[in-house]
Amino acid sequence: MLTFSNNYIRNKNLQNNTPKINKEKYKFKFKLKQCGRVLIFIRYKGNDLSVRVFVDYYGIPEDPATGSGNGCLAAYLVNHEYFGKTEVDIRVEQGYEVGRPSLLLLRARHDKGEIRVSVGGKAFIVAKGELV
Repeated sequence: MLTFSNNYIRNKNLQNNTPKINKEKYKFKFKLKQCGRVLIFIRYKGNDLSVRVFVDYYGIPEDPATGSGNGCLAAYLVNHEYFGKTEVDIRVEQGYEVGRPSLLLLRARHDKGEIRVSVGGKAFIVAKGELV
């Protein structure tokens, strides 16, 4: 079972620019504190989609690269045939608005009654620590 958020917003008309979102207005409209996390996506000229993920409830105002959220998004896109097919192989950008641009590669397809999802991309260390 894939879970991330029941709050997906799609707007096929916003293809030229990454959306500028007034976070206070956004919080009020979608009651971010109540649902915990929200993933927004639009079709985008440079890559297939541009994604923004807000998780204020958990102390992360905006996540620059969300593998778990994008994995659920890939399953959603396949399940609803968003691109007109039952599989996806797309490039998703995220994090540009917070100064940490990221590119995630998503693949998903139906397989024997399930949806198989792969999420990839490059990563680098932004913090290091030790649990004691």
